[in-house]
Amino acid sequence: MVYFFYISILKAGNLLTKAEKTTKFIIKKVAPIFNQKGYSATSMADITKATGLTKGAIYGNFKNKETLAVEAFNKNVNDLLIRIAAHQKRSKSPLQKLFLIPDFYRNYYEYSKKLGGCPILNVGVDSKNQETALLEQVRIIIEKTQNNISTLVDWGKSIGEIKENVNSKSFAKRLYSRIQGAIFMAYTMDDPDYLIEAMDEIDSLIKTELID
Repeated sequence: MVYFFYISILKAGNLLTKAEKTTKFIIKKVAPIFNQKGYSATSMADITKATGLTKGAIYGNFKNKETLAVEAFNKNVNDLLIRIAAHQKRSKSPLQKLFLIPDFYRNYYEYSKKLGGCPILNVGVDSKNQETALLEQVRIIIEKTQNNISTLVDWGKSIGEIKENVNSKSFAKRLYSRIQGAIFMAYTMDDPDYLIEAMDEIDSLIKTELID
């Protein structure tokens, strides 16, 4: 059973064609730039400089800048979700998997700084007033993540680990909102304690609302 949404992953390296290898190379190089600078502020000059490729070569692999930005976002998010899923494998219990979510995010500040910030928060805020495919992709990731948290709650209810009267969808929204709010404050104030304290509060929320 899969608990976190995975974006399609490129084929194994030895099966990639030359064109696919170039596409993967471009995405890898520009993903941190889009995350740090945002869609509008990232220029084709930034992209060609990072990749060492010409503008024509870039457009030979991607329809336009927005398509490339979406793929770059997908890579950053996929890398993040793989890490979360690996962290959750420490337990087979749905309740404990829920506790492992705040456990992961306690150390998220340092990890995401290497990416130039949280891709979901960065891209979501940057694309909000543009109504582009990029914003739609952010919304899809948020909805999928919340749905997977909700699935964990429902699974826990089905095996008696979690109270039956819990509204799983409402709980998932509140949990994820607290995480993203804490990420925003940690970055705005340059203080990881916002995340650490918020994750302690989420632990308490899980205990008081989900467990008999």
